[in-house]
Amino acid sequence: LIQRLIDESQINVNGKVRLKIYKGNCQVVGRKAEKSLYRPEFATFEEDDVYSQADAEGFIRLQGLRLKIRSIVEGS
Repeated sequence: LIQRLIDESQINVNGKVRLKIYKGNCQVVGRKAEKSLYRPEFATFEEDDVYSQADAEGFIRLQGLRLKIRSIVEGS
């Protein structure tokens, strides 16, 4: 079942990735694919139609919620 899920998720995956490997680090230095989801115009945190800075505020609150609850439960 798990292998079938993985296989299904990879149907549209194609292309090549160039990596730079040095002293235990691995960095993507290039990528090319026919069906790429990457778009340079979306890889920004500036104001655009894809990303809103207001999204970060809610995300940060959600990420901090578990710490807040832990503090309440532990009585700190």
